[in-house]
Amino acid sequence: MPDTKAQPDTTRVPALDLMRVAAVGAVILYHYGFWGPAAHGVPQVAMPLLAPVAQYGFLGVPVFFAISGFVIAYSAEGRTPVGFAIARFSRIYPTFVICMTLTFATTLALGGAHFDVTWRQWFANLFIAAPALGQPYMDDAYWSLVIEVMFYVWVAALLALRIFPRRIDAIIVAWIAITFANELTIDAPIFEKLFMADDSGFFAVGLLIYEHYRGRRDARLYGLMSLAMGTAAFQAVHKIERLGVHTHGSFDAGIVVAICIVSLGMVFLATRIRSLPLPARVVLAAGGITYPLYLLHLQLGYTILLAATSGQPGIVSTTAVIIGVVWLAWFVWRVLERPAHSWTRDRLTMLASRLGWPSRIHAGAQLALQDASIGGVSLQNRKDPSAAKR
Repeated sequence: MPDTKAQPDTTRVPALDLMRVAAVGAVILYHYGFWGPAAHGVPQVAMPLLAPVAQYGFLGVPVFFAISGFVIAYSAEGRTPVGFAIARFSRIYPTFVICMTLTFATTLALGGAHFDVTWRQWFANLFIAAPALGQPYMDDAYWSLVIEVMFYVWVAALLALRIFPRRIDAIIVAWIAITFANELTIDAPIFEKLFMADDSGFFAVGLLIYEHYRGRRDARLYGLMSLAMGTAAFQAVHKIERLGVHTHGSFDAGIVVAICIVSLGMVFLATRIRSLPLPARVVLAAGGITYPLYLLHLQLGYTILLAATSGQPGIVSTTAVIIGVVWLAWFVWRVLERPAHSWTRDRLTMLASRLGWPSRIHAGAQLALQDASIGGVSLQNRKDPSAAKR
């Protein structure tokens, strides 16, 4: 069993909020400067002059996965499988439904000659994995949520088996072994989806960064970290093979590896920073809006942009739309998200209690509420034991 020390008293990692802002900014750059949604089969690119730089913005998503590995490990600490599932569902799903519905309504009203949307598509997207029901995603960016949810399912299952996080080293070694066994042999899509074989290295890096954050310092940790980062770099290069075919772009593998390693290194360094020379409210808001911004920026943004312009969108109009979407993301986070999260969490906790499923840790355990994944990284203590880790 890995040698660990007590978890730090700090309950917030503010620098990770800024890392998430940078990651979502890279994704927005990618979608507006290199590859946007298809309007009746024709890909849209608002600012193609940015393509040489913007094409590498796809790496923002796997960086999110690395951050998710860290914060989900924090969230799962001392929590029951049911409590973990409730926390994740109430954190992710209400915001998703709000943003997906806003995108649907905007596309229905303004899509016109550019985008088609149906009520059947909206209904299928309520289940997140809409393609499984024969419908396209409401927004092409939603594919990453399926991977996130699969990660949550595995963590909940391993919590139930009582091997997470106690056997984290064995879990990561087995996960990476499965990844390479699939990638270097049959390359089966079902294994890619079931084991997140295209992104496992990034999640593993995040899990190991959390081990370091807790105080672990041993040779095995650093060896596994090197293995996980190498796997992540391999997977990033593997992605550009498919992206090149899909987007007809030309990617430099050396640049991809460099961005990958530097980005993961910055995630690690962010966990070592205890405070920032910025107002706490600004940092909190920056981290808070990244999840709704990720969900809203692509389809909704392009629907508004193409409806408001004729011909090739200009820099001014594109910038104005992006600013507008940022404001909308702030509104969702500040006004709609919190009550929706609280209502969902409380109802699910009550249901679990009635069914006799424990969803709370005992009063003597360390109390923390993780506001994480693609949807937030604030690590907030709760003083009331009855409200712990719901």
